[in-house]
Amino acid sequence: MRQHLWLAKNLWNEMLEHSKQTYRDFGYFPTRNTLQLIVKDYGLYSQTQQEVAHRVYNAVMRVFKLRKKGVECGFPRFKSIERMKSLHYPQYETGFWLDKKLKVTPFGEIAIKRHREIKGKIKTLTLKREASGKWFAVFCVDTPKEIPKQNKGEAVGIDLGLKTFATLSNSLKIGNPRHLMKHEDRLAFIQRKFSKKKKGSKSRKRAKVRIARLHEKVADTRKDFLHKTSTHLVNDYSFIASERLASQKMSEQDYGKQINDAGWSMFANMLAYKAEGAGCTVVFVDPKNTTQECSSCHQIVRKDLTERMHNCPFCGLSMDRDINAARNILIRATEGHSGSNACNSLMERDVAVATSMKQEARTLQGWEHVTSGCSSAPARQSSCL
Repeated sequence: MRQHLWLAKNLWNEMLEHSKQTYRDFGYFPTRNTLQLIVKDYGLYSQTQQEVAHRVYNAVMRVFKLRKKGVECGFPRFKSIERMKSLHYPQYETGFWLDKKLKVTPFGEIAIKRHREIKGKIKTLTLKREASGKWFAVFCVDTPKEIPKQNKGEAVGIDLGLKTFATLSNSLKIGNPRHLMKHEDRLAFIQRKFSKKKKGSKSRKRAKVRIARLHEKVADTRKDFLHKTSTHLVNDYSFIASERLASQKMSEQDYGKQINDAGWSMFANMLAYKAEGAGCTVVFVDPKNTTQECSSCHQIVRKDLTERMHNCPFCGLSMDRDINAARNILIRATEGHSGSNACNSLMERDVAVATSMKQEARTLQGWEHVTSGCSSAPARQSSCL
């Protein structure tokens, strides 16, 4: 599999160079069909070769689509072996089969550890290598639409933060575990040892793997916490209102390490795609002035980050600033959220209603609204090799 990753890396680089040279010579990039002809008899499985060609074509075309929208982005780069991480098999029972063991062309039978049984019709397989050296088999599965559960929980607003990960409008608080901070000293130690190793040496490669494994541990503990928290919330509450935060832009301005460590965007995605199966509705609102506005009289009360209490001089309300923000979020989400035209009224007021599809959940990070979707979309399930 490592050898095939090496071949896929070389194939990517050759096709990218061919695309750039074609543009220099003729003023246009080669088509998808042209790239597919180049990959014939390269040594990889035929459909895997074609998928690498599709990656190159899509990467090049994406640049022009984004630049046309005014988004700054760089051109696709040549890959080293560390940057080529996966082999894709797009057709079940043609390039791969799953029985007691995973059978993949041309590797034969591969023993895997299944963390759960696969339910539904298997569509595709991706063999993925992590920086820590672990390999995963990621299956894309077509699952039937499930009947939503009956959820009789109350409505709640959630204010996300750094001092406290989440504050609920009913005064409950979820602490911030600060996953990276717990391992910062160990990470700094092994990174110092890594920097002293001779470039190209085996000891430097071993030190690099140790760093990757520690980062992987931090990422796994973060995902575990977010999964458990999001599952608990969608099961306990029938209506959840949260902020539509631009986490990436916020992290580029201030408190970047803490924001990325908290995983706000990942948490929003999890809430969105788990909501339908739990019989819960998740709504994302504009976060502007949710902290400054009084949840009782709706007057603006200015306060900086050092002020942890909301004291309203207009109506006399005094409470924790995060609880006040959570109540404002719930009020914004529930205004007009009744009757047959509830969804339309929410959209008119710049409120995004999340559905169960992961692809749609991701749009909450940068796009304005989320439209309704079908829950029978392919779901990804992975097993460790």
